Amino acid sequence: MAYKAPVRDLTFILNEVLEIDRYSNSPGFQDVSSDLVQQLLEEGAKFAEEVIAPINHSGDKEGCHWDNGVVTGPKGWKEAYHAMVEAGWPALSADPAYGGQGMPAVVGMAFGQFTAGASAAFSMYPGLTAGAYAGIHANASEELKTKYLPKMATGEWGGTMNLTEPQCGTDLGMVRTKAVPQGDGSYKITGQKIWISAGEHDFTDNIIHTVLARVEGAPAGIKGLSLFLVPKFLVNEDGSIGERNALMCTGLEHKMGIHGNATAVMQYDGATGWLIGEEGRGMNNMFVVMNDARLGTGLQGLAIGAAAYQAAVEFAKDRIQGRSLTGPKNPDGPADSIMVHPDVRRMLLEAKAFVEGGQAFVLWTALQADLEKSDDAATAQKAKDYMGLLTPVLKAYLTDKGFHVASLGMQVHGGSGYTEHFQASQYLRDARITMIYEGTNGIQALDLVGRKLPGNGGRAIMSWFADIDAFVAENAGAGTAVKPFVDGLADAKTKLQEATMWLMQNGMQNPDNAGAASTDYLNLFGLTALAYMWAQMAKAAQAKVDEGTTDPFYVTKLQTGRYFVERILPDAQGHLVKLKTGADVLMQMPAEAF
Repeated sequence: MAYKAPVRDLTFILNEVLEIDRYSNSPGFQDVSSDLVQQLLEEGAKFAEEVIAPINHSGDKEGCHWDNGVVTGPKGWKEAYHAMVEAGWPALSADPAYGGQGMPAVVGMAFGQFTAGASAAFSMYPGLTAGAYAGIHANASEELKTKYLPKMATGEWGGTMNLTEPQCGTDLGMVRTKAVPQGDGSYKITGQKIWISAGEHDFTDNIIHTVLARVEGAPAGIKGLSLFLVPKFLVNEDGSIGERNALMCTGLEHKMGIHGNATAVMQYDGATGWLIGEEGRGMNNMFVVMNDARLGTGLQGLAIGAAAYQAAVEFAKDRIQGRSLTGPKNPDGPADSIMVHPDVRRMLLEAKAFVEGGQAFVLWTALQADLEKSDDAATAQKAKDYMGLLTPVLKAYLTDKGFHVASLGMQVHGGSGYTEHFQASQYLRDARITMIYEGTNGIQALDLVGRKLPGNGGRAIMSWFADIDAFVAENAGAGTAVKPFVDGLADAKTKLQEATMWLMQNGMQNPDNAGAASTDYLNLFGLTALAYMWAQMAKAAQAKVDEGTTDPFYVTKLQTGRYFVERILPDAQGHLVKLKTGADVLMQMPAEAF
């Protein structure tokens, strides 16, 4: 299958739904126009389709190679990475002060959907670098930023995040990696980190690790952690590469998927590092890296689903099997295309509705990251609230559904999909990790109900409800075609509000109630978010239809959205009913009875 980047879908969202030209006076948008974005995405699509996509399947087959600490990527990957750096793509949304192009985050996230769809494993190399860059940019001293960020911004140097250790994953309070101050501003870092994506490779001259460690004598638990910048090679004062640091990759994980990405075991033996931000604020500072990675992971899960959907459509159009229930549609052939079967169409439409709704959700959320920089304090605060509230929803919901779409794609392929001849198997394997790393989806749900909802007295969720109410009121008189979208959104929002009230009343008196309800609550939130996106897309598409357009894109968009409203959105009721059952059915059974 030849991957095709969804340029038309994303330019529709950017230009006709989000209307990014409205923000021309906002920071970061001054030199950005819809025409420029169109050109950028067309060029980005070409790069993803012609350079990255062709090496995805072969990279999955070959994987990475480890030899005494030296890691090499699959054939052709280093060359593709260098071509990406040379073309300037990693620098797209980076700060111009450090060599970036300064494009809005929403544009960078659009391009990110192309690279992740073309090859999820490949996209992780620049993706992890972008996360490390963000953490250093937000928290490090000017000296460190000046020294390291310019080459990280361009992708000439790689970056990673080092959190997990053999004895701790989610519970980072148990981190044992230690940091010993040297009296000159540097620290000696010693410990082992595991599951470090892009931890070692041959694509870049240097790799800049962001490492969570405990300064000698610091208290136990989360409060004792600090964040450190630890380069693979030390950097001389003139910016040139110096001697090798005391760290190495001691092995690679053998994984279910993302074979082209090196998942490293990293050993630090008195490696030289520098503090990022203040001592004891490691988790606060790492959250910048983690939140960037969580948004990227949500995007990745969605993009894999989009590629899996494309492959399934291509297969379904070519595969002939059986006859239409209403009579042959290919009477001269031995059978009809499986596209005639309602259940095949159910799977494809479910995939299409999730993917296209998710694409809008990713870009709508990325726009909030840009609006955080607004000169208007109220706009900036609201955008920051939304980024906090929506990050766990976007990460968990889109990776769940991305995997679901990949599974549907395999089902459409039938037995052929279970073989390695087709890419359906790779998409399913690659998508599965997105539900686990950067905080499992269950942890995202706990974060949503335990931290994000009650934060600032519930300011973010109340603002979210108010925005939806305003949209519903504004479009209450919408025409026949848009009305079901508006009504569906209003109903989903009412259910989400009821669930929120239930959590407030029952979660406080018994925290297990909140934990038991959290995943259904997040799914209900995700459905409401996609209903909001589909209502906005339907409004924009119907406006074009009303103008008399003959472009079938808009009618198809409305038909896809109808499937979402009629056959996916009703799941909201099930999630509400389940979450209100509370914790008893989960917690009363003794452990030994399982």
